Amino acid sequence: MTGTTKTARKWMILTIAGSLWIQPALQIGFTQVPWLPTHIASAAETTQLNESYITSGAKLLEYRYKTARSGKTVSVLADVVKVDLKNPYVNLDVMTGKGNQFTTKQSVEGMAQETKAVAGVNGDYFNTASEGVPMGAQASEGVLMSSPSELKGMYAFGVTKDGTPMIDQFAFQGKVTAEDGSTFDLAGINQASYMTEPNGTFSHSNTMYIYTDAWKAIERPANSSTTPTEVLVQGGVITQISVNATIQKVVPKGAYILRTHGKAAQFVQQHMKVGQKVTTDYSLQAKSTGKTIDPTTLQMMIGGHTILVDQGKPSSFSRSTTAIGGNRARTAVGYSQDGRYAYIVTVQDNDNSAGMSLYELQSFMSSIGVWKGINLDGGGSTTLVTRPLGETQADLTFATEYGGNTQRSVVNGLGVYTTAPQGKVQGFSINGPKQLLIGQTAKYEANGYDTYYNPISTAGINPSWKAGSSNIKWTGSEFKATKNGTAKIIASSGGVSTSMNVNVVGAEAIQSLATASSTATLQAGTTIAVPVTATLKDGSNLTISPETLKWEFVGFKGSVKDGQLSISSVDSGTTVGYAIARYDGFSTMMVLTAGGGATSTWEDFENPNYSVSFLGNPSTVKGTAQVTQGTGDHANSKVLQLTYDMTVGTSKKYAYAQFGGTAGKALTAGTTGVTVDVYGDKSYNWLRGEVTDASGKTVYIDFAKSINWSGWKTLNIDLSGSGIAYPAKLKRVYVVNVAEGQDERAATGMIAMDNIRLTGAAQAATYTMPKGTLSMTVGKKTSTLDGKAQSIDVSPMLKNNATYVPVKYIMDAFGGQATWNQSSQRVTILRAGQLLDLTVNNKAYVANGKLKSSTVAPLVVSGRTLVPLRLVSEQLGLTVKWDQKTKTVSIQS
Repeated sequence: MTGTTKTARKWMILTIAGSLWIQPALQIGFTQVPWLPTHIASAAETTQLNESYITSGAKLLEYRYKTARSGKTVSVLADVVKVDLKNPYVNLDVMTGKGNQFTTKQSVEGMAQETKAVAGVNGDYFNTASEGVPMGAQASEGVLMSSPSELKGMYAFGVTKDGTPMIDQFAFQGKVTAEDGSTFDLAGINQASYMTEPNGTFSHSNTMYIYTDAWKAIERPANSSTTPTEVLVQGGVITQISVNATIQKVVPKGAYILRTHGKAAQFVQQHMKVGQKVTTDYSLQAKSTGKTIDPTTLQMMIGGHTILVDQGKPSSFSRSTTAIGGNRARTAVGYSQDGRYAYIVTVQDNDNSAGMSLYELQSFMSSIGVWKGINLDGGGSTTLVTRPLGETQADLTFATEYGGNTQRSVVNGLGVYTTAPQGKVQGFSINGPKQLLIGQTAKYEANGYDTYYNPISTAGINPSWKAGSSNIKWTGSEFKATKNGTAKIIASSGGVSTSMNVNVVGAEAIQSLATASSTATLQAGTTIAVPVTATLKDGSNLTISPETLKWEFVGFKGSVKDGQLSISSVDSGTTVGYAIARYDGFSTMMVLTAGGGATSTWEDFENPNYSVSFLGNPSTVKGTAQVTQGTGDHANSKVLQLTYDMTVGTSKKYAYAQFGGTAGKALTAGTTGVTVDVYGDKSYNWLRGEVTDASGKTVYIDFAKSINWSGWKTLNIDLSGSGIAYPAKLKRVYVVNVAEGQDERAATGMIAMDNIRLTGAAQAATYTMPKGTLSMTVGKKTSTLDGKAQSIDVSPMLKNNATYVPVKYIMDAFGGQATWNQSSQRVTILRAGQLLDLTVNNKAYVANGKLKSSTVAPLVVSGRTLVPLRLVSEQLGLTVKWDQKTKTVSIQS
């Protein structure tokens, strides 16, 4: 085939990034570990959750994959675009960066919208240290845009123009013919500099490469150790030769440049002159069969990594996967046994999904019908965009591993395109929230689509709406969720009806409930933002709509409107108040203290009375830790600054800022949370703290699992469940560059910290709870408080190997209050910043907004609520002693 240049493209491709092993030519290459044995994955369950059309011939399939890890069941969400390769109106194609050019990078969503793709994912691996070029072959509409690198075990996925899929390892073969008939072998097309395998030679030494107008940069390539001689060819004629120097311009449209070195450069000087004709011929060779592939027969091709599935079963890896291990977001592609369907597979790693190992990915792909499949770039690169039915463009389908809508810029991707003509109106889809809270209202709209599932005007739809289940109600203008469960929304127009299922979330689905801050200032006239977030049992997070919450105030009078708490007055003599929020009965609490004592500044770095020092682990990690003048919003204050350089090595790496050498700085007893201002470098590294407590236990504080922002940001960290025993010390804060997906994170950078505040610690001093000893005996209606006898109207009892006591008398003796809700059979206990909700005959209870479980449940006896003594005393910080001989329990505060 004569070398040609692709200059314009109507299709889109999605991209993948992250060369994990291939180093620039000046560095040492990766050592190949061939054919690792297949891992035996744990028994798993794959359940299809949903199926929806994207366009004619392409569907989005949503799955839940459950498997066991370390004896616990984990849940993973996977999204698959299934494409019918025999459908005449749908195509797969690739696209590169911005404007279809190498050395530019762009998000998957950006490429999809630029090229009008209806779906797409990230694609090939690339060396993040170089200019941004795919490591594997890339072909589009019969044009070979890049050749496969000489690396062992790297597979590629392609589709011929007749719709036949292929997965194989491919080799590049080609030659250049001068006008005098002399020839020289071509090494490749549009390649970055790398070390070849298994020879370990410099890719661009003594070789000749073609660079087309798909290469945007002037350097061809960057980071090369060789000085080139370059030849510009336009219209098949040599128009310029630059000996031992780069031609200082980008490749003109429709032209190409021969980049030569060493023996190849000698060939140019001996056989080529300006004005002479030159031709190039090249093809691909499938390594498994030896068959020659003419690029003009290809609809598309995109490079990947190891093979994952072969003949419908997990395959041994063709390349070491050590650097891409762990449970991560994943991207893969494969096809069915009959070759009709392509499967574009993505795995979520976010608040709703636990990611997959490559072994689990193999198992999942086999379970959904993939006959042969390969791994594409994953982790932070994994991004899926799809066009919802009836809508006009592809948008992000799920939250990325980097967090929320944050997308990595990648070099290329795999896209899905439609060529269908406009058809007749077929129906409409419902668009709106798929999850509602009890009491929440929401509006929905109808989007029309034609017989090819492409969007059409909705002007004539005007549907009528109704509720298809009893847990949601149509109000005449919107829907209102009334009780938990799966609700159905129905829309009808012109004799056509469609429906949409909506999940109405109730208390039974909640694992924890929390306000944005657990503490605030108690002062009349104060207004406080009180957004409330629920963590569901499936691991997902949900912001609670303000109108669905019920509030109770203790110690003050106030109101909540539009998520803002306004304090109108404070009860006389009150220093501590409580704002209790309930959603469907599930509670959480904010503690308010007079004089602003809820949060105390622990360290502002203005005058630290201890040293700050740097420590790198391993020793190759270099950097600095110092107190210095801040920048930006903190330019007028001093901050703790930590710089790091982790460019050497591939293992997990740490950069520490140590407080007082190894001594640390004491934390205040009673600390329930930390608030800190952090200057982020958008490195995507992990920011942690290390605490040593009174028992000698090391407790780790996760400030941020991913530093995915630039500039100053305030972080709030909940420590209420950390189990820190006081006295305790914060020994150091540090940045971690983990081994998994290391190429996706910056190896050098700088973070800063300022204004570390402790919550809960200051308010502990405001509690003046009574002290003393309360004794009660099983079966007796008398008790003693500090030796003084008193009557009680119901006696303690033993049941199910637990001691039950009347909660009223514990509150009377040690302070606090207990309230009873008859309708819910719930007793609420409030004492010293602790909120407990216990339900009669239910072992589950809520403690400070977190769902927990006990071995026994509360009881009602003679109209009094009896609670499990040990459960309540431990939660409220009371000490219990039991006398087996007299069946007497002593409670101390």
